[in-house]
Amino acid sequence: MTDEEQITALIKNWAAAVHSGDLTAVLADHSPDIVMFDVPPPERGVRGIDEYRETWPPFFQWQTSGAVFEVVSIEVTAGTDVAFAVVLLRCGTADEFERDPEARLRLTVGLRKIDDRWQVTHEHHSFTDKSAVPETSEAEIRSLHQGWFDGTAPGDLAVAWGLDRIVADGKESLSRGTRIFQKRDGKWFMIHQHVSFPLEED
Repeated sequence: MTDEEQITALIKNWAAAVHSGDLTAVLADHSPDIVMFDVPPPERGVRGIDEYRETWPPFFQWQTSGAVFEVVSIEVTAGTDVAFAVVLLRCGTADEFERDPEARLRLTVGLRKIDDRWQVTHEHHSFTDKSAVPETSEAEIRSLHQGWFDGTAPGDLAVAWGLDRIVADGKESLSRGTRIFQKRDGKWFMIHQHVSFPLEED
């Protein structure tokens, strides 16, 4: 199989394992130092395989309400040792899809090839924020990258993730950002960006 085919199969197997609640299979092919920016808090993300493991039992419990977790589309870009995938999934209950049939979970996956095997080093999950966006002048918005660049860039493809400090209307908050860069003719270009805030809990 090509690298793209291997990664597509890896993600489909992972999604099937999530849907069936198979924790061992969910953790397979994940790096010990994985960083996940998830829909729920914390803002800083989940760091390391132990924290990643702890996020899944509550999600599996929620799935018993009849929720689905299934892949809609996967787009993979693979370099020599680094790859990323952009994935859309149906993730929700029947009631939620009745209210919004087109709702999709957006997922960006960063991978690194280690010992000729692809491993997931980063996941970024988010839903579209459908709340009203406040009007903010350009002068009021400051985005300062903190902790950049976590990630990996051994060849002509780079996956970077970190926290952005946002100041708007005098209020400060953190957003999580995943950005993909590709080197073309000796210059780096950003080819994908995934930014989100954690879902506020009631």
